[in-house]
Amino acid sequence: MKYLFSLITSVATLLSVWGFTSPKQLTSADVIKKMYGRYHGKWHTSLTFTQTTGRYRNDTLVKTDTWYERIVYPDMLRIDFGADKGGNGVIYRGDSSYVFRNNKVVRAAKDENELIFFLGGMYFKPIDQVFAHFNELHFDLSKTHESTWKGKPVYVLGSAKDDDKVNQLWIDKDKLVAVRYFKYDTNGKMEATFEEHKMVGGAWSETLCKFYINDKLLQTEVYSDIKANQPIDKSVFDPAAIGK
Repeated sequence: MKYLFSLITSVATLLSVWGFTSPKQLTSADVIKKMYGRYHGKWHTSLTFTQTTGRYRNDTLVKTDTWYERIVYPDMLRIDFGADKGGNGVIYRGDSSYVFRNNKVVRAAKDENELIFFLGGMYFKPIDQVFAHFNELHFDLSKTHESTWKGKPVYVLGSAKDDDKVNQLWIDKDKLVAVRYFKYDTNGKMEATFEEHKMVGGAWSETLCKFYINDKLLQTEVYSDIKANQPIDKSVFDPAAIGK
């Protein structure tokens, strides 16, 4: 037994000398740097699409709507509900949201849509601001692990194991894009998935999203007519310009 242990130790030493060492597991910060290195300066600057939105109750579809969405990175999103010019929708701009009905703002709140950041906005900020914003969104970047999702390998940012009840972002190891997000707060557990990615304007766009609250399906989103890098008048994101 002593001889066998010595032999194993000797082989391990030789493999290390020859450069055959186990690959170092990437940290959350390493993965973010990889994502940033691949897409900074290459991500589409804007995205527009039509979305078929399914609303669910007790895992049963109860309503379907058509939404029209416009994004200008890093942090502006406008969603028009129903007819594109029907005057009903919501604007996300920076850390705030503005709900409008009949072309009038009826509610304004500090309410960031962090998905804009995860799904493209992070590539338009300096890298130090990217790390700072992950911290603001309550990610523990000292934690990471690797897992699989839908048969594909992923990096998991912000958690040490799959079932940790902490905010975590799952990143496809090949495409280096977000495919799953967990958020825990006073309302419990929220899960979002980003699937069926399509290359648009030199970068990726998810075309199917699913949202769960406490493991119950709440909403599905299917994108169509996706266009990247289209000129968009930024006044459409100005709540003061609604209805004018």
